[in-house]
Amino acid sequence: MHIAVFGATGGTGRAFVEQALDAGHTITALARTPSKLNIDHPGLTVIQGDALVAADVAQTVAGADGVLASLGSGLNDETKVVSRGTEQIIAAMVAEGVRRLVVIGAMGTGDSADQVGFAFKMIMKTVLKKTMVEKEAQEKIVAASGLDWVMVRPSGLTDGPRTGTYTFGVDKSLKAGQISRADVADFALKQFSEDTFVGKTPAVT
Repeated sequence: MHIAVFGATGGTGRAFVEQALDAGHTITALARTPSKLNIDHPGLTVIQGDALVAADVAQTVAGADGVLASLGSGLNDETKVVSRGTEQIIAAMVAEGVRRLVVIGAMGTGDSADQVGFAFKMIMKTVLKKTMVEKEAQEKIVAASGLDWVMVRPSGLTDGPRTGTYTFGVDKSLKAGQISRADVADFALKQFSEDTFVGKTPAVT
């Protein structure tokens, strides 16, 4: 499978690229600073560009069988790259006829608000307020896309190794804990070959 990746230089995005390449997939990744990815592999093509530039996004999506969106932004980023970038990605996918979209969101958004602890709720309303507003907007954009989407909602992220041992699902009794970015990437990669969570928002923790 050929997968277009947005947000490849972030922790989860990079882990996804590495795992997808190891599994035999090919990747086209968009990066503002390609040197940050620093992965040398014959199955990887890196395009220098911006998720807010339609032509760059279209070039990245061209020929893809599916798309991973692992977009992130700084705490005070006013560009709204998560929501606006997602809009650009969806537009390119529709134009190209690509159906499968897997998005890395966040536990605590939408109807998962009560799955996170009180302390994190306070952080969401203060330090992470702009970030969470963007994640909420992204979820609405994805849900209205008409694509075969999966919105992955990870809990507290760590830089631990890929274990393959984690809990996931759409049951709202599932509470936030910690999970490595590598395990989130593991779950996300599986969504390109499985249909269980299409049109759903599984939490992973």
